[in-house]
Amino acid sequence: MALIEAQEIAKIYRLGDIEVCALCAVSVSIARGEFIAIMGPSGSGKSTFMNILGCLDKPSSGRYSIEGVDVAGLPRDALAVIRNKKIGFVFQGFNLLPRTSALENVELPMLYDGLPAGERREKAAAALTKVGLSGRENHHPNQLSGGQQQRVAIARALVNNAPIILADEPTGNLDTKTSAEIMELFVRLNEESNITVILVTHEHDIAAYSKRVIRFLDGKVVSDGPARGL
Repeated sequence: MALIEAQEIAKIYRLGDIEVCALCAVSVSIARGEFIAIMGPSGSGKSTFMNILGCLDKPSSGRYSIEGVDVAGLPRDALAVIRNKKIGFVFQGFNLLPRTSALENVELPMLYDGLPAGERREKAAAALTKVGLSGRENHHPNQLSGGQQQRVAIARALVNNAPIILADEPTGNLDTKTSAEIMELFVRLNEESNITVILVTHEHDIAAYSKRVIRFLDGKVVSDGPARGL
């Protein structure tokens, strides 16, 4: 069974009397443990597709399932649970709370679970160690480099043992050397922990770290295949 199954997904926006098809009957199957880059020009539909994958938006039609559960029609509260348990998010801008330590930022997804404070701290510290930030637990974002802040964000995405990481331009604010370090971290997490990584990028050198590239254009998938040769 596929981890993620999108079947004939469409997303229609209405602007007055005009219908805009942001996604047009997109079908994609993703197995557990894949590392996928999603590419395409602005307005191609890739961000809309990622929002649907992350249960941040609902399709106008079609079926979207995670681990065999059709989530497209679930109510808002149920989608929030899916996001917390099944999906870790990593964004270009890190999205860390500025007045909160690295450890506390990583703890945030666990606050919804009612875990005791001691257990939250232990799991958050373990996640920070996993991304190479042992000893930085009490540093605030302004005391960390951009690469270290993104590592905190990745630790936050990992802390609930979600099987999926969705990363939206995760190296967009980083220099070339730091970008390579972050991508090597994603590769290691994918290979060692069998985490499914799905990232949006405009950069071919970043997409080259993936194993499969899906390209969007005008709301449709125009190619889907191995990343070799990028």
